[in-house]
Amino acid sequence: MAKDPAVALAPNVWRIPLLGDFVNGFMLRDDDGQVTLIDMGVKQSGPKVMAALASIGSGPSDVTRLMLTHAHPDHAGGAAHVAEKTGQDFGLHESDAPFVTAGKSPPRDHTLRLGRLMDRLGGGGFAPLTVGETFIDGQVVPFAGGIEVVHTPGHSPGHAAYLHRESGVLITGDSIFNVRGLRWPIKAFCTNFAMTTRTAHRLSELEYTTAAFTHGPHLGERPREEIRRFLATHPTVD
Repeated sequence: MAKDPAVALAPNVWRIPLLGDFVNGFMLRDDDGQVTLIDMGVKQSGPKVMAALASIGSGPSDVTRLMLTHAHPDHAGGAAHVAEKTGQDFGLHESDAPFVTAGKSPPRDHTLRLGRLMDRLGGGGFAPLTVGETFIDGQVVPFAGGIEVVHTPGHSPGHAAYLHRESGVLITGDSIFNVRGLRWPIKAFCTNFAMTTRTAHRLSELEYTTAAFTHGPHLGERPREEIRRFLATHPTVD
């Protein structure tokens, strides 16, 4: 059975399964019909993002903001297609903006042999994108009651989670995966894996009722407690 193009998380907030539940994007719609799209998946995912938009009765002209959690090709790969269809530029944390405009991933963790090898081999690119706005930690993007930027660097320099307080939905980004249970992201894909394990603790300090992961299905039952339990049993790397 085909998956729904969009999964409701809260009123006017949806998860977009782009590679099954393994890679997700997100949609938020304001009361006046304006739509924000967050993360666009891999290169082939752009049309899926647009199909999800149509599935909620909205169209390209309703999209007034595009956002990214970070500059990796499994999140920004489909972004050029969505930008072309909607005519919008991108917003993300200021520390990842140079990588998005260059169309390349930030450096990998050079304390790891595989991270060094991946950087030597290259790859990790995507179509360069135009950045229309940059964010800083704690900034509230004025949309749908406000989307708070939570800077959680490590996976990339400008990696950020987004908290929509009005709905109680936290979009975690890649600080923590929910793939066959909660787990850390792949070490070699991080710019600084040790930092990832430290900054992820910010997710336990926030108030939310749904944890929406960019990798894996969302958690709607006691998500804060589940994330706190994971962090308590998976020690920070020094």
